Amino acid sequence: MNYLVTGGAGFIGSHLCERLLAQGHTLVAVDNFNDYYDPRFKRRNVEPLLQSRGFTLIEADILDLERLQQIFSKHSFDAVIHLAARAGVRPSIAKPLLYEQVNVLGTMQLLELARQHEIPKFIFGSTSSVYGDNRKVPFSEDDAVDNPISPYAATKKAGELIAYTYHRLHGLKVSCLRFFTVYGPRQRPDMAIHKFTQLIAAGQKVPMFGDGTTKRDYTFITDIIDGVCLALAHCSSYHIYNLGESRTIELRSLIDLIAKNLDMEARIERLPLQPGDVPITYADVTRAQRELGYQPSTNIEQGVRLFVEWFKEAHRLK
Repeated sequence: MNYLVTGGAGFIGSHLCERLLAQGHTLVAVDNFNDYYDPRFKRRNVEPLLQSRGFTLIEADILDLERLQQIFSKHSFDAVIHLAARAGVRPSIAKPLLYEQVNVLGTMQLLELARQHEIPKFIFGSTSSVYGDNRKVPFSEDDAVDNPISPYAATKKAGELIAYTYHRLHGLKVSCLRFFTVYGPRQRPDMAIHKFTQLIAAGQKVPMFGDGTTKRDYTFITDIIDGVCLALAHCSSYHIYNLGESRTIELRSLIDLIAKNLDMEARIERLPLQPGDVPITYADVTRAQRELGYQPSTNIEQGVRLFVEWFKEAHRLK
């Protein structure tokens, strides 16, 4: 099979490309290497992949419709796996118009090209942020998601709705995957586990927003990649799936766990909760288990240990 992976140089995208190449597929990865974080991280992510004959990297922006048309005209794809996005709750509050352009218009352009070129499958990387300040736990795909509390969440929900429209009108098979806080080797440096590890290792204070009791469902990267591959294999009709670990950990406990694995002490800087923060994320993965065979297997204790081992090696720490 030949797949298009947008955001293919990113954290999730590069891991997915590795897996798909190992399975014998050919890939075209599109990434614009923007400055949301240091683009050198992304270039390091894909450097080993460039040695594979089945991998083509194209530096392009999903907002560049002419460039996308060239890519779709040159290559024949069996599926589009759309992971490219402007990510992050807090940055979206500062730059809402940018998030709307990339996450809504960019997604719509890819859906339209998939329709024009009769590509049968479309995998859309969504987010647990669509659940907003949901007080019912764990979060189910059948829960109402009509009250997003960040532009990022709103744009991702819009992407799900537009994808449904293309399914209904044109028969495009779509799976929308709601990722729950993905972490692991090569995680984006702005995300909590990577950021906290960096700060503790450097002896700097860790910002803790709130009293440390907020809870998150953290999902290890290999479990997420398992879920994406299963969704790709089973893609039919229109479906939404939660991909999470279906366990939660409090913020303070997470910080302590990272510090323990670093064999250091965490110095905490207490700060008020920020706009867009929610008290809990918690995935009900029953549907993904039943329909896809999804079985997350790396708990937070194992995952943090593996992440810290990677971090030490990447930074040459003893």
